[in-house]
Amino acid sequence: MTVRTVRTALTGAVVAAAVAATTAFVAPAANAAWPGTGGGHDGTRAAVEAAVRAGVPGVVARAQEPGGAWDGTTGLGNTATGRERLPQDRFRVGSITKTFVATVLLQLEAEGRLSLDDRVEKWLPGVVRGNGHDGRRITVRQLLNHTSGVHNYTADPDFGAKVFGPGFFEHRYDTWKDRELVAVAMAHKPEFAPGTGWSYSNTNYVLAGMVIEEVTGRPYGKEVERRILRPLRLHATSVPGTAAGMPRPSGRAYSKLSDDPAADKVHDVTELNPSAAGAAGEMISNTSDLQRFYRALLGGKLLPAEQLKEMTDTVPLSPESPRYGYGLGLMRTELSCGKEVWGHGGGIHGSLSEAVATRDARHSLALNLNADWTGDTAAIVEAEFC
Repeated sequence: MTVRTVRTALTGAVVAAAVAATTAFVAPAANAAWPGTGGGHDGTRAAVEAAVRAGVPGVVARAQEPGGAWDGTTGLGNTATGRERLPQDRFRVGSITKTFVATVLLQLEAEGRLSLDDRVEKWLPGVVRGNGHDGRRITVRQLLNHTSGVHNYTADPDFGAKVFGPGFFEHRYDTWKDRELVAVAMAHKPEFAPGTGWSYSNTNYVLAGMVIEEVTGRPYGKEVERRILRPLRLHATSVPGTAAGMPRPSGRAYSKLSDDPAADKVHDVTELNPSAAGAAGEMISNTSDLQRFYRALLGGKLLPAEQLKEMTDTVPLSPESPRYGYGLGLMRTELSCGKEVWGHGGGIHGSLSEAVATRDARHSLALNLNADWTGDTAAIVEAEFC
């Protein structure tokens, strides 16, 4: 996945793969594989090792079934020191954040504090305006399932050059306010009229986070912590805000900061101010916590049945992609063997992640690659479930 792909999607890695799969060929890395624990995951282990051979410094993966859990981790978490990746490593999860945000909004709907059919203008008057954007015509539901047509701020060339490209080292510690990110999007025309198409837009979830704050009087991150992280005891999961560092244990994150996956220079991009992602992709977690979250969500422990049904009511990404559907912060993927998995992917500087589970929440997988220019996360998902 190139920096351009990450810039555009910031990113649901599953979504990016569904919309426009890319293949990068780079020199294999000479890293020793740690064999993992548990049995019956030979194909998954092989796919994890293939990612390292494709140039990813290190991979951490965890699968869980009723019979137990399996950890398969290979390669390096720090190429400078030789420190291996560990099963408990924390990492930036990118757009997996969106499922947490959507869950909070659906809880608020269940409490009668808002309706998903509320117009965005009701909660954010005057915010979604400019170049054809009109919050009076867009619903909260359309934000959550990416049918709003609102332009994706991470696709803005100037923003991309500062945040993802050659300006990264100058701007990596900049703080971005939500309204600034929305203003970047408002400088462009909408992708389509609300409700007439589907287009992945990080602006949708920055706005969703702002709606949570308007409804509750607290930042979205505080509501995520109060409603999800503490009740589920997700101790490795956090909403960092403007904090640039990573909690321990964690490895490093690597990027080429280039649209050219064949570029030679690999940069350590671990430290950054994640406010450039905000409610669209700033969170940090590990494989164990991500699985606990998705299993609880799909198992009905976080939402009433009515809201979970709404969350899993999907719209097609395009007529050409019948295997993929996007619900409310949750994506359905039909794998090559016919099985369905639900979850989300995420990419941010030097980090590509996936977290998926079967609809009955009995079989789940979470993984992370500490590189953003190569590695096939979809192949690891296919290997585990097919």
